[in-house]
Amino acid sequence: MEVSWETSVTDSINTIYLLFSAYLVFVMQLGFAMLCAGSVRAKNAMNIMLTNVVDAVVGSISYYLFGFAFAFGSGSGSNPFIGTEYFALEDIPNSTYDYSYFLYQWAFAIAVAGITSGSIAERTQFSAYLVFSFFLTGFVYPIVAHWVWSSEGWLSAYSSGLLFGSGAIDFAGSGVVHLVGGVAGLWGSLIEGPRVGRFDAFGKPVPMRGHNATLVVLGTFLLWFGWFGFNPGSFNKILVSYPTTTNQGNWTAVGRTAVTTTLAGSTAGIVTLFGRRLLVGHWDALDVCNGVLGGFVAITSGCSVVEPWAAIICGFGAAWVLIGLNILALKLRFDDPLEATQLHGGCGAWGLIFTGLFAKEEFVIQAYDDGESGVKRPYGLFLGGGFGLLGAQVIEVLVIVGWVSMTMGPVFYALHKLRLLRTPVEEEIAGLDISSHGGYAYTAHQEEGPRFYADYQRLQNQ
Repeated sequence: MEVSWETSVTDSINTIYLLFSAYLVFVMQLGFAMLCAGSVRAKNAMNIMLTNVVDAVVGSISYYLFGFAFAFGSGSGSNPFIGTEYFALEDIPNSTYDYSYFLYQWAFAIAVAGITSGSIAERTQFSAYLVFSFFLTGFVYPIVAHWVWSSEGWLSAYSSGLLFGSGAIDFAGSGVVHLVGGVAGLWGSLIEGPRVGRFDAFGKPVPMRGHNATLVVLGTFLLWFGWFGFNPGSFNKILVSYPTTTNQGNWTAVGRTAVTTTLAGSTAGIVTLFGRRLLVGHWDALDVCNGVLGGFVAITSGCSVVEPWAAIICGFGAAWVLIGLNILALKLRFDDPLEATQLHGGCGAWGLIFTGLFAKEEFVIQAYDDGESGVKRPYGLFLGGGFGLLGAQVIEVLVIVGWVSMTMGPVFYALHKLRLLRTPVEEEIAGLDISSHGGYAYTAHQEEGPRFYADYQRLQNQ
């Protein structure tokens, strides 16, 4: 059957929009790399940048072979728990998915491993990254994506059998991406233990600040830029008109989603700026950057279904969640060099709960039913929508924490028992760059220790 030119133009514009969004999300890998590099000590900069590259390249193969099929596979053998078709992109493209959709979802998948890498930075053997990155991207994350984003998933707001009549609204992945990465990082960091010297003999924290604030700020702005593909891009199509309006469609919702994303991140940054000023007595650029990112993480779930004023509430709450969890982490002697567990895990969980409180019914129908008239859905509790949506959001938080703990916890523990997880103490003290990668990231290296790999080898042989 011949396709009309109007349909061809519409499909082409939607494909271009999705591909451009995928490119923006991929730029976030550069943001992660800069943020991570600036947040660690100079003697580990090459190591953390290489792990970011490894997360991308290993995750690409894993997601191509298995991940996409587990996440979005449909057909006679599919079920609400796991997909069973499209391994190695067999039968792609089809009437449901094409290559552009795979590329967009791939960009999300490799971001998850990058989150976890930050939690275990500066003390992890390089081989461990290869193992957990492949497993996390190819199996653990895709299962959650299937639950929430596949039309057959048991938690999905797109499915025919909606949980509590609602399904969980996690539009761009506060839970699917960020909470998954944060919980995985939690287990990796707990099993490894803190870095050498992070806490003194009395259990008091010893500051280990990152070596380059410039890279941290650069990484934050690159992530901010990429989030405009992460959140608005999750509509997948931009040329979808709403039948109940005369001049609105996905193009309207895309713009609103970009606004809510910006407002949440900005509010969290401001609150963190003044909150940390009250707590530590000075203005801290690095804390503000993490605050901004915490706001983005939190709004990612409900970015398409809340009003701009509600996004400000989301950012305000995210800032205090992050500040509170950082204080708790120090009291418990939990060491996460990039605060990834607190930021992505804590703020991701808050974002899911926030959506259950403030989602607007009109926006929910636009995002999940293309604005069809006569459709009724549960919406935010504080807006009169009852407990259905909030209940589904709470269930999502609980099952993600449980699933990731059941899968990634044993993986990290097995690596630990096989002595493949943590680097030896002497290598950690010398720095992973010189002990594992043959030299430092910078020619003029200022920290104490061997300057060249040959010097390191001689010290080892003494």
